Amino acid sequence: MVKIDFLLDISFFFVCVCVAQMTLEVKVAFLPPLFMFILSLGSDSHTLSERFRSPAIRVVSNETTKKAPDVAAEVGRYEDVAKRIIELAVFGAAQNRSYRRLADFTDTIGNRVSGSQNLEMAIKYMYNAMKQDGLDVHLEPVKIPHWVRGKESAEMIKPRTKSLAMLGLGSSVGTPPEGVEAEVLVVQSFEELKRRASEATGRIVVFNQPFTNYPETVAYRAFGASEAAKVGAVATLVRSVTPFSINSPHTGWQTYEEGVKRIPTACITVEDAELMWRLAQNKQKIVVRLVMGAQTLPDADSFNTVAEIRGWQHPEQVVLLSGHLDSWDVGQGAMDDGGGAMISWEALSLIKDLGLRPRRTLRAVLWTGEEQGGVGGQQYFNLHKENISNFDLVMESDLGTFTPMGLQFLGSDAARKVMEEVIKLLAPINVTKLETDAEGTDIFLWMQAGVPGASLHVADSRYFWFHHSEGDTMTVQDPHDMDLCSALWAVVAYVVADLEDMLPRRP
Repeated sequence: MVKIDFLLDISFFFVCVCVAQMTLEVKVAFLPPLFMFILSLGSDSHTLSERFRSPAIRVVSNETTKKAPDVAAEVGRYEDVAKRIIELAVFGAAQNRSYRRLADFTDTIGNRVSGSQNLEMAIKYMYNAMKQDGLDVHLEPVKIPHWVRGKESAEMIKPRTKSLAMLGLGSSVGTPPEGVEAEVLVVQSFEELKRRASEATGRIVVFNQPFTNYPETVAYRAFGASEAAKVGAVATLVRSVTPFSINSPHTGWQTYEEGVKRIPTACITVEDAELMWRLAQNKQKIVVRLVMGAQTLPDADSFNTVAEIRGWQHPEQVVLLSGHLDSWDVGQGAMDDGGGAMISWEALSLIKDLGLRPRRTLRAVLWTGEEQGGVGGQQYFNLHKENISNFDLVMESDLGTFTPMGLQFLGSDAARKVMEEVIKLLAPINVTKLETDAEGTDIFLWMQAGVPGASLHVADSRYFWFHHSEGDTMTVQDPHDMDLCSALWAVVAYVVADLEDMLPRRP
């Protein structure tokens, strides 16, 4: 196993393997920044930890910083253009277009897990669709993980017979063909598991951890299997990481600790986890049979899908906007992250339809392999980091396309002053809030290296209701919300790409 330095040029997938070697306390402390799609429900902003802001690759800016009145005046000249983009997206010929595109895409392809034929079909679909839309489109090769869940089931045998809704977790090993049948130990925390370690040998450990926020709670999904295996468990069932459930299991990626026995792991519903907790509190013996046909195959060939509007003055300089094309193998992947991919395409369509061409290149990247730790984003960074000084702004939408609330931004103080003026152009749709920090698994390395970054902040209180579950379908999406998100995405991307100077970098 190659030693990995997190602050260097690394892939998120391999970081998970490295972090698995840490103590549990360090894992939990490091989990939010490692998972980059961090989100605490009910908070107004999503913070990127200060310790990860020191860039691994320094970018020296040769841009001069304009005075505030100059910035306001320059950006203010785009007011009419912004209104035209908003009018087209929200009320004009493009109204509901991003929603229709997403519906056609997800209804035709379905879900798109890494390594699957569906993901291959999705990439071909989007390549052809964006070509037909008149954009410059190309594919960039990526190697991605290929895990398949196979047939799976879980059943409570004692104290009564009950089928358990479940989903195997990504990268899990399978059970023997006959399955694993064992008595259950129910715990509510890693600390309780440690206290009751002597009871865990030969048992299936059920984690009934309460949902606090995503970064904290997802630790049980990510590391629960190895923590249970250390104390002799034969399998784990993890309460789904969601604040709301209608007996719906939520899957996701997990990682094994090096040197620890790999045991099968799956998520179960909130309802079934709480049921077994109550039974355990009443001193009843619980026995579960778990059958999983999961296996990991050799890495598969895939592609990041790239569409562009070339800049007229500085085509080598880039404003990048993005979402990921892959999803989990349940639901339709409409919310996570079909919506983010579609508004990134739609933004370019709106600009093209209006006959606009910015000074710099607008580049939409539809990432592959994001759900396995930003694999596509990592390999894109490796391929293009030599030109990092030409990346003006990187943007990612991966927390749903619900009603937009504002734009999250990470960059220098001077760049923030520019973006504060840009976001004012969204006043016609009442989205003028520029928040601190930006997030995105696929753009994280660029931001870490000093490139300004932005992410879409939406009314996401329901996001984890549907996240990584069968509930992630077109029914979650709203066409008007998608129009608003598309308008915001297009206005911000176009204006930044057309300003006289690139956004100022930190010195």
